Amino acid sequence: MKNVVCLLLVLFSYTLSFAQEPDFDDLTILYADGKYEKLVTSAHKYSQKEHLQKHPLPLMWMAKGLYKISISGTPSEKFNDPYKEAIGCLAKAMKIDKDSSCVNKHKEFVDEFQMSIVERVSNALSSDKFKDASGWAVKYYKITTHPIGPKFIEAAAKFRGGDKGGASAIWKECEKILPSIKDLEGWSDADKDLFVIGIIQTGECYIAAHQEDKAKALFNKVAPWFEEHEAFKTRYDEIAK
Repeated sequence: MKNVVCLLLVLFSYTLSFAQEPDFDDLTILYADGKYEKLVTSAHKYSQKEHLQKHPLPLMWMAKGLYKISISGTPSEKFNDPYKEAIGCLAKAMKIDKDSSCVNKHKEFVDEFQMSIVERVSNALSSDKFKDASGWAVKYYKITTHPIGPKFIEAAAKFRGGDKGGASAIWKECEKILPSIKDLEGWSDADKDLFVIGIIQTGECYIAAHQEDKAKALFNKVAPWFEEHEAFKTRYDEIAK
């Protein structure tokens, strides 16, 4: 009987150590060494382990590795579209990161990645590629807890594409969200940038539709948050005249 108890204790200890959360130091080293493809492969293996399927860190490391591959300038044989795959991995990581501890630990990366989408949105808008801008804005929904800016951008793109009904429906969603925003504390720079871009784009659409009063009302609602924003101030002054 004593031998059986000892055997059970050994088995229990082995199972416990096997299921213990790893420190992921190997992923940290791979990232530091610039071995991004191996990083993604190793992180993916972790994410498939049953006891780690709800752990955000392997997915976060996959996103970091995929992002680095996407900006390396060297095509990858393993990953067709590493940038979009990075969006998916980061979105999954953020979804299961209930206390935001993982996001906070990798905040520098998350901020950089979010800003890379802002850049793509801005570039598309500056070339009047409104559908492309909308596409990137919609993808941004997945990696933020403050989606109102991308919603404004998506609505403006629909309006400019002739889908006025679709634009109106999204703007109504935005009008419901706006009163719940008391301040922008805790918003990332990318969240704020897309918010102000969305407001400006929407204001321009309202003016094009001869709804100047609606544009003024919208700008007045958000003015306290963007008093120091040059692009916003310029458009605000033009609309206020």
